[in-house]
Amino acid sequence: MAEEIEQRLTSERDVNMDNEDSESSDYVDMWIELFLGRKGHEYFCEVDSDYITDRFNLINLQKSVSKFTQVVQYIVDELDESTLENMPRQRLEQLEKDARKFYGLIHARYIITVKGLQKMLIKYKDADFGRCLRVYCNFQPLLPVGLHDVPGEDCVKLYCPSCEDLYNPKSSRHASIDGAYFGTSFPGMFLQAYPEMTPKHPVKRYVPKIFGFELHKQAQLSRWQELQRLKLIKKLEDKKVDLNKSGGYKLLEG
Repeated sequence: MAEEIEQRLTSERDVNMDNEDSESSDYVDMWIELFLGRKGHEYFCEVDSDYITDRFNLINLQKSVSKFTQVVQYIVDELDESTLENMPRQRLEQLEKDARKFYGLIHARYIITVKGLQKMLIKYKDADFGRCLRVYCNFQPLLPVGLHDVPGEDCVKLYCPSCEDLYNPKSSRHASIDGAYFGTSFPGMFLQAYPEMTPKHPVKRYVPKIFGFELHKQAQLSRWQELQRLKLIKKLEDKKVDLNKSGGYKLLEG
């Protein structure tokens, strides 16, 4: 963390020198760029500075970190360089830690907005969150999700829209990310906003066999699952649901 803080201060000094030579600068959101550029942060998208500085979007987040206003200024690069240089090393490290936590919490809110969903759609199409390892899911792209909205409870999980199951990230870097930084509602909001991204659910299942013969208990369970599937298909057909189309998500009423 100390190296990253030093990198931040060095970058700001370089930017200030460039600004002295020219009125315009291409420098925008340096902290956010550095944060997103770290290995293991590929799941995150860029949160707009305007969204971060809008107090309405920060309701109930003020108590999540110490010196809330200073943390916001630090993230959007509005904190004076002199303030950072004169800040004790211990306080600077705490500020960096709080900034990462706060960015994660505001990120969970941002990705269920229209702009946030659009940015996550691009990452989803590029399979930035990985692909499902289940054979019959045919490399279906995954979506990040948290099991809790309160930080510190559990790490981020990956949801497969095809088999509708959860998986742990393969990388230990990704597995250390707090699930609250993506929230419990993101996959549902995403698939509701982009129903065309919902794949057809696979109907094939693997059944263990010995020399071509199904195991008795496993075969019994498989027959029961197949019976339930056929019942569901008949029920949907009776309601004139087109089973050839991709699935979709909508809120249940009542």
